[in-house]
Amino acid sequence: MRISKVVTKTGDKGETGLGDGSRVSKDDPRIECIGALDELNSFVGFAKVAIADESIKTFLEKIQNNLFNIGGSLAMPGVDIKTIDEACIAALEKQVDAWNSELPPLKEFVLPGGSEASARLHLVRTSTRNAERKLVSFHKNESLPDVWLQYINRLSDVFFVLARKLQRAEGIDEKQWTHK
Repeated sequence: MRISKVVTKTGDKGETGLGDGSRVSKDDPRIECIGALDELNSFVGFAKVAIADESIKTFLEKIQNNLFNIGGSLAMPGVDIKTIDEACIAALEKQVDAWNSELPPLKEFVLPGGSEASARLHLVRTSTRNAERKLVSFHKNESLPDVWLQYINRLSDVFFVLARKLQRAEGIDEKQWTHK
C-alpha cells in the first residue's frame, strides 16, 4: 500500500476505509485491533531507541514488521498476508528461553522501571496485552488465524524477559513487589 495523499478528509464523519474499499466506523472492533497493533508497534519503536545492542534492535524490527503484517491483514478482510506462522512463534519461544536462561528465577512480581530501556519494554509489554485483549474480543465474532493469537501472546513474554535482561545488563537491581 502506498500513501500519496495524507489529508483525504474521508474520515471526517467518523468512518475509515478498509483495503477492500468498504467503510466502517472508526470505533469498529476491527479498527480497534488495528489501532492497538499500531500503538504497540510505536511502543516497540520507542523502546528500540533506548537499546544499544544491534542484534536486539534487528529482532525488534522483525516484530514490528510482523505487527504491520497482522494489521495489514485486518485492514483487508478475508486476506491473510501469511507471514505469521509456527516458525515465527518458535523463534520467539527460542529467544525467550535463551534470554531467560541468563536470569535468576523470580520469587515475586517485578516492579516496572529500573532502567530506561527496561521501563520502556514494560510499556511495550502492557501495550501487547491490550492488543491481545482486543484481538481475542474480535476473534469471538470474526475468526482470526490461531497463530496470530499465539504470536501476540508470546510477545508479552518476549518483552518481559527482555526488560529483565537489559536491566540486569546495566547492573541495576530488580525491584520486586512487596505485599507488606
